[in-house]
Amino acid sequence: MAGGKMKKDKQKGPRAPSNHYQGGVTFHKSKGQHILKNPLLVDAIVQKAGIKPTDTILEIGPGTGNLTKKLLEAGKMVIAVELDPRMVLELQRRFQGTPFSNRLKVIQGDVLKTDLPYFDICVANIPYQISSPLTFKLLFHQPSFRCAIIMFQREFAMRLVAQPGDNLYCRLSVNTQFYARVSHLLKVGKNNFRPPPKVDSSVVRIEPRKPRPEVNHKEWDGFIRICFIRKNKTLGSIFKQKNVLSLLEKNYKTLQALQGSQNVSLSGNDDMEIARLGDESMEMDGGMDDDMDMECNEAEGEGEVSEFKNKVISVLKEGKFEEQRASKLSQESFLTLLSMFNKAGIHFS
Repeated sequence: MAGGKMKKDKQKGPRAPSNHYQGGVTFHKSKGQHILKNPLLVDAIVQKAGIKPTDTILEIGPGTGNLTKKLLEAGKMVIAVELDPRMVLELQRRFQGTPFSNRLKVIQGDVLKTDLPYFDICVANIPYQISSPLTFKLLFHQPSFRCAIIMFQREFAMRLVAQPGDNLYCRLSVNTQFYARVSHLLKVGKNNFRPPPKVDSSVVRIEPRKPRPEVNHKEWDGFIRICFIRKNKTLGSIFKQKNVLSLLEKNYKTLQALQGSQNVSLSGNDDMEIARLGDESMEMDGGMDDDMDMECNEAEGEGEVSEFKNKVISVLKEGKFEEQRASKLSQESFLTLLSMFNKAGIHFS
């Protein structure tokens, strides 16, 4: 153009596909929707699951079906539980008219509120915010299954497999390993997902113990909660706390009165107790915090030392647990101490 400069139009090339889409479906990070996109990783998960051709597989959070397809190829049937109705439609569309259509059952709903059917193996890439409650829901599912292969946020996974003395050893470690054998299988970088999460992940194998430990579940959970009020304080210090002694003494007096009049048995394992343990697990480690929000005041004044406090401390001294710390105790040690408390008439449920 005379007397001036011509403005060149910028040529706009084709826009690169967004990492937030697959098959026309938008993924929402806020809902924990991170779809596994690496086919080699999908193959590795299926291979490590040890799926038999006769297995019924429970898949939690199938998304658009990348893992679902491999599971259908390996097993007899896949039951997929998906909350998002858009993903449900995408799954049905993807497998409609294929040889897999009659071997895939899709359940739309919240897995935490869904009555799960029978399955042999569970494979799941779950929203991280439901990690703890889902773990315990699976552990108490009946009939028991062979194993679960689950993708967790890496730190949560490391807590599941942590051993006594490890920095991440906590109530979650103790409770999970009490009811199941847990092993770490794979570390998964965040770039293996679409869209990528903020943290890395890990794949963990969980095998429920058979037979299930014969303990009162509510009793065990109450005991472990107290031991981990401050996991690096000595048990002697924890069990001298006013609020702990008050709680245990109230239980002690109540149970003494009940046993005297009704001969109450404390060894039962009913379904209500199992359900409560699963619910409490959401608070137990969902925030990745080992320390409960309980007062840590020591009992004040030697003149206030009660007969019940002496009973509690004598149990700890007899088993040489007074100077021990929960962060370093094994499953066997916790069971031994709980048994000693019970023999002294001290209960935690």
